[in-house]
Amino acid sequence: MTLAVDAGNTFVKIAVFQSDAVLYTDRFSSGEFLKKISGVLEKYPVVTDMIIASVADITENDLSELAKKVHVHVLGNLPVLPFQNRYATPGTLGADRVALVGAACRKYTGKNVLIIDSGTCITYDFLDEKKQYLGGAISPGIRMRYKALHTFTARLPLIESTRLEDFIGDSTATSIASGVLNGVVNEIDGVISQYQARFEHLTVILTGGDLDFLSKQLKSSIFANSNFLLEGLNYIMELNKNQ
Repeated sequence: MTLAVDAGNTFVKIAVFQSDAVLYTDRFSSGEFLKKISGVLEKYPVVTDMIIASVADITENDLSELAKKVHVHVLGNLPVLPFQNRYATPGTLGADRVALVGAACRKYTGKNVLIIDSGTCITYDFLDEKKQYLGGAISPGIRMRYKALHTFTARLPLIESTRLEDFIGDSTATSIASGVLNGVVNEIDGVISQYQARFEHLTVILTGGDLDFLSKQLKSSIFANSNFLLEGLNYIMELNKNQ
C-alpha cells in the first residue's frame, strides 16, 4: 500500500491507496502533520511507501521521524516521471503541478489535457497528446484575492463568501464577492477557450479546494476530480518502486 501526501499552502491532503483503489482520505492543517500521518500509519500498518509533494514548510525532522515507520519518498527526488518536461525552468516547477500532470498521463493517455487546480493559487497545466508537458499559468486563488482587497485598501472588509447570488453586487460585501468570484469564473472559462482554440479535442480537469463552487459555475465542459493530485502521486510512486 502507498500513502500519498499533498502538503499544500493551506491544508495537507492524504490518501491511502491499494493499487489504484482509494481506501482512505483526510484533510488537515500542516500543524497536525506528524500526528495525523503517524495515526494513519498505525491504522494501516501494511503501508510500505509514503510519497509527498510539498509546497509547505514540512520539516526534515518530521520526515525523518516518519522514515522510521515507512519508506518516505519526496516527489522532487524521484527519477522517473511519465511525461517529457518541456518547462523552461524545470527546477522551479512545483511538486503539486508535477503530480497533477502525472495523473493526466495515467488517466488520459493520448489526449490534450488542461488541468486546473483551484486552491490558494489557481494553476493551469497543459499536457499534450504526446505526453509533453508544455507549461501553463499561475493566478491568485479566491481567498488570496479577498485578502489582497482587504490588505491593500483602507476600508474594504475581509470576506470569505463563495456564494454568487448576482453579478450586480448591492452592498460592499456582495460587490467584492461578485468581483472576485465572477472574475475567477470568467478567467477560467477564458483560459479554457484559449486552449481550445489552439488544441483540438481538449480534456479539462478541475480539482482543488474550490472545486465544488467552480464546477457549478463554469460554462465549459469539465471533469471534476477532488483526488486528482493524490492519484498522480500514487501513479508516480508505482513507476518508481522498482527503480
